[in-house]
Amino acid sequence: MKIRSTIKHYTRWKKLKKELSTMKKFTALMLALMMSLSLVACGNKTDDGNNADDANTDNNTEQTGGTLVLGTSADYAPYEFMYADDSGTMQYAGIDISAGQYIADELGMELQVENMSFDYLLTSLAKGDFDIVMAAIEATPERLQSADFSDPYYTDLPAMILVKADAADQYNTLADFAGKSVGAQTATTKEAIVTDQMEGANLVSLSLVTDLVNELVYGKVDAIVVDGAVAEQYAEANPDLAIAPASSELGEAQPYCIAVAKGDPKGLLPGINEAIAKMTSENKMEEFIAAADELSGKAVEVTADAPAA
Repeated sequence: MKIRSTIKHYTRWKKLKKELSTMKKFTALMLALMMSLSLVACGNKTDDGNNADDANTDNNTEQTGGTLVLGTSADYAPYEFMYADDSGTMQYAGIDISAGQYIADELGMELQVENMSFDYLLTSLAKGDFDIVMAAIEATPERLQSADFSDPYYTDLPAMILVKADAADQYNTLADFAGKSVGAQTATTKEAIVTDQMEGANLVSLSLVTDLVNELVYGKVDAIVVDGAVAEQYAEANPDLAIAPASSELGEAQPYCIAVAKGDPKGLLPGINEAIAKMTSENKMEEFIAAADELSGKAVEVTADAPAA
């Protein structure tokens, strides 16, 4: 009886062991199946992500929806400036701002304006802080090394020299500025005008045109060089300022373009150039100029009630 009982228990144990082995195999099979399903799911998610990236790339190319971030230096009326609306809220305005809004509308995007000093605009563009830069900017060989540019959208009057009205008749030729302090905005082509064309003049570079004008009004510089439309705005709004006759020697104006990051990584240029072509065919710039002139009067008024800081 004892032997039979032992054999019986052994038989049960062997059967149980076989069942456990089968369960282990089944469990392993189920785990393998679950892992396979998980990998498939992950694979599908990766594919979806790639598709989303592709969709984003397509959207960038077509430029439908989203926000177009425009970097500018809003101290350059009538191109870009700030004014107080009826509620006292400061708003961006100007020829470039209106043109930027037109282009954003054509691209089906919302326009967002970001303001900083001119000399940092292209650096910030390269870092991805903006999508475009519009700031009465010319596509010079030096700038083309760090950014790409659109087709031209506007050509201003030639650069002009702004001086105190009571001294304007002293500056009939560029040679008359020898030994004088002449201001220009930092990182602009106006610096090159002073150093290359106004022999003997002492260049004073400042980041903001408004600061340059104040320096002129308070007698800290003898003259400043700015774009023609800017000089005219300040001369018209401030009787104490005038355009020097020597301005006629400065040469022809260069067209303004829109800057994008080098290589156009967001695929903006084709749509921008199409919008510029349409804007030009519709003579929109005349409309933008008129609107800017109407608003910029107060933006360029300068008072000399207190000494400059």
